[in-house]
Amino acid sequence: MIKYSAITFAVFACLASTPAVLPQDNAVKAPAPASAASASPSEQNVNTYIDLIRKDVRSQKSAIMDTVMQLDLDQAAKFWPIYRDYDAELKKLNDLRVANIKEYARSYNNLSDAKADELIQNAISYQKQRMDLLAKYYDRVKESLGAVTAARFAQVEQQLLLIIDLQIDSSLPIVGS
Repeated sequence: MIKYSAITFAVFACLASTPAVLPQDNAVKAPAPASAASASPSEQNVNTYIDLIRKDVRSQKSAIMDTVMQLDLDQAAKFWPIYRDYDAELKKLNDLRVANIKEYARSYNNLSDAKADELIQNAISYQKQRMDLLAKYYDRVKESLGAVTAARFAQVEQQLLLIIDLQIDSSLPIVGS
């Protein structure tokens, strides 16, 4: 019980120190239109901020995963290359989410039924692809380290993803509000 409490505290402490993707106000301000040659200063700032957050979250996730997985040297030598592959694929997949959030920010003030449907369909597709990715890597970890270790990986990863989702989603205004 004490070990679980310490791990839970570590997870929340690390993630609580990570700022949300968008400000905590009730209105998303659409970024200034980009010129054909380059992004506007506002878009550049948003892109830089997103890049910094992504790097910070990935390093925190790895540190938490390392603590919770409790792998010996042999297990770690098998697990971490698999996890790095997973994280690289997840980063590419998260680009879809970032693009969808940016599109939401651009169209929030003039959101049509068609655009709202498109954005939600994109979000649902992202969630399905993310679960498929987790399942794929659960199988890889299971093959290499066994089902118990793979289950621990999947459980911890899913918990971390849910915390990150809550952090991001709580920063976005509800449609039509």
